[in-house]
Amino acid sequence: MNIKQSEQDKNGVFKAVIEDQEVGHLEYAWLGPKTLSINHTEVNPDFGGQGIGKKLVLAAIDFAREKNAKIKVLCTYAKAVIDKNPDLQDILA
Repeated sequence: MNIKQSEQDKNGVFKAVIEDQEVGHLEYAWLGPKTLSINHTEVNPDFGGQGIGKKLVLAAIDFAREKNAKIKVLCTYAKAVIDKNPDLQDILA
């Protein structure tokens, strides 16, 4: 599985791709120069239970850290992933 990131203006997406098929995505938006929001995470039901959603959330966190940014979490799935891992709490805005 590959995770591809793209961005246009203030909105961006991380896409999980297996053999040229998008199997999940995470949508985010920049709220300011150092804050982004995770708005939505979705995985194709045929690929559920494989940790794809979590990998998308972790990719967004890595991206935010590279940009020295904080995250405001609007997506309930992403919030659950972050809440379960104390090592990720520092990223929250």
